[in-house]
Amino acid sequence: MPSYTTADIKALRERTGAGMLDVKKALDAADGDMTKAVEFLRVKGLRGVTKREGRSASNGLVAAEVSDTVGVIVEVNCETDFVAKGDRFRALADRVLKTAVGSGATDAAALTETEVSPGTTVAALLDEGNATLGEKIELRRVARLTGEHVTSYLHRTSPDLPPQIGVLLAVSGAGDDGARQAARDVALHIAAMSPTALRAEDIDPQVLATERRLAEETAREEGKPEAAMPKIVEGRVRGYLKENVLLEQAFTKDNKKVIGAVLKDAGLTATGFVRFRVGS
Repeated sequence: MPSYTTADIKALRERTGAGMLDVKKALDAADGDMTKAVEFLRVKGLRGVTKREGRSASNGLVAAEVSDTVGVIVEVNCETDFVAKGDRFRALADRVLKTAVGSGATDAAALTETEVSPGTTVAALLDEGNATLGEKIELRRVARLTGEHVTSYLHRTSPDLPPQIGVLLAVSGAGDDGARQAARDVALHIAAMSPTALRAEDIDPQVLATERRLAEETAREEGKPEAAMPKIVEGRVRGYLKENVLLEQAFTKDNKKVIGAVLKDAGLTATGFVRFRVGS
């Protein structure tokens, strides 16, 4: 007769996030002792961490925290959406975020070496997540944004999943509720339209050179007249900037306005932004 009950199985699954068969094996090996069963699962799981290193962690979540002038955002990945929506994974990601906020870390490498609690680093926390959740768990990236006012926006691409897209936007001039609402509207726009730069001058010159070359090659392939080539090329480069530069994008709520005008009308100046999307 098993030395444990159905309630024990349920409790151990909730506590560790392990699968049904693994939980039963652990309880069998531990003769029903819950503490030993947890240890069994941790040892078994940690032994499998190396095997999981080459696997893809393309699911997960984005989490952010803002204290008006400072915003911090992290992306924590797992292998499946089943784990991503679980309470244990979300709690782990929250601990990573809190550590990022408290430590001031601005890159993933530094954050993984930071202590979550005395003697336990973020790296160790992730290894424990690997063990108990049975999937590859990793911190992909972290960013810290400062400004006169920082706003955040987190977007769920599916109602049963945690946020998959996260945005931080720093602005100056946000002196009233109307201006702050405008900043939030722009943050929502960033989530939807994924700009790659704030201003045209922020685009890598090499990227623009490539776009200009491709535009010219395409125009020649299309048989466009040589005399019109400079105008055609510049027009296509301008189109690229309108698609990728935040201040030049058409506003999602009113495509007759560009974001630069929306910010100006609200008395705002954008000073920086960060956009994370899980897996991209």
